[in-house]
Amino acid sequence: MALCAAAASTATAFASSRLSASTARPRGPSSTSLPSFVGAFPRAVATRRSRRAAAPAAARRAGVTVRAEAKKKSVLIVNTNSGGHAVIGFYFAKELLAAGHAVTVLTVGDEGSDKMKKPPFSRFSELTSAGGKTVWGDPADVGAAMGGASFDVVLDNNGKDLDAVKPVADWAKSAGVGQFLFISSAGIYKPTEEPPHVEGDAVKESAGHVGVEKYIAEQFGSWASFRPQYMIGSGNNKDCEEWFFDRIVRNRPVPIPGNGMQLTNIAHVRDLSRMLSLAVEKPGAAAGKIFNCVSDRAVTLSGMAKLCAAAAGVAAVEVVLYDPAAAGVDAKKAFPFRNMHFYSEPRAAKEALGWRSSTNLPEDLKERYAEYAASGRGEKTMTFDLDDKILAAVGKAPASVAV
Repeated sequence: MALCAAAASTATAFASSRLSASTARPRGPSSTSLPSFVGAFPRAVATRRSRRAAAPAAARRAGVTVRAEAKKKSVLIVNTNSGGHAVIGFYFAKELLAAGHAVTVLTVGDEGSDKMKKPPFSRFSELTSAGGKTVWGDPADVGAAMGGASFDVVLDNNGKDLDAVKPVADWAKSAGVGQFLFISSAGIYKPTEEPPHVEGDAVKESAGHVGVEKYIAEQFGSWASFRPQYMIGSGNNKDCEEWFFDRIVRNRPVPIPGNGMQLTNIAHVRDLSRMLSLAVEKPGAAAGKIFNCVSDRAVTLSGMAKLCAAAAGVAAVEVVLYDPAAAGVDAKKAFPFRNMHFYSEPRAAKEALGWRSSTNLPEDLKERYAEYAASGRGEKTMTFDLDDKILAAVGKAPASVAV
């Protein structure tokens, strides 16, 4: 408990009588409440500076753990070079840098690769101009890549199984890293008859992320795992909303597998990075917890088509519902989302971290459409072979509906 004012001459017995009550309170680093006996201290203190200097020493003598509330930390982000998760590390780094923390981003692979020409990697100058460091290398040899640098916190935003994460976790433990965070996936939950998924629901034991969560729980006292779903935000390079825009701007029907009422979750990446930042700010509150790294609203698949059309300034969109088996297509290749309810809620983050969602999907889609339009993608020649196969199979009726 950080003590803002104390006197070196405080009676040990008096402090001890209050110790059990004060240490029973939440121990996250955001806590700023003072012990009740502070107001009873004598006013005979020379200066405010001397009071601040005396506080840690007095607290140590009383056996109270002193935590610096405003301590700036050194954070290493091991960032993937592919998929939709790379943007999480980018936003997390920006938020930490804005708060005054020291940040190093270790990206998998080679700085000169074609992947680095795409966002968010093409925007890494935003990190370096804010004081961050960017490094490229192999997470399996993270120690060599870091050259002996020390860190308070490590986030693995790369590995999907223990083979990939274990070298990073083992190095972090041997290097004395105090907090280990891991980007897992909400995809590890078993299907449920009672959506949404909440923390503690059954998971697929065979999933690689599950093995990682178990391992870091064994190795670290201060650890947390975050399970994202789909995300939206500037700098994301995975096609999700763009898939809808591609069809909408060309006045094509949008084929959706199933009945279109399946629920999913799309969160703005700023919400995800804020959740991670709160875990860094409140390590005690986050320790040993699983967090669904998602927004607190769901959207239907047909609703997503409608919202994308609205973002593009289109009054209506034609949705074609189809049965993948009857159409002879693999829905995983024909559609960017899961063909089922895939919906989680962020209950643990709200309760433990005081996190709140700021995702506003209709407005966030406008941001993404503006970037889509500016990129010129809407004017490029595209083929829609799978779409055409689906449309031919269903004849666009009676499964065709206007949303």
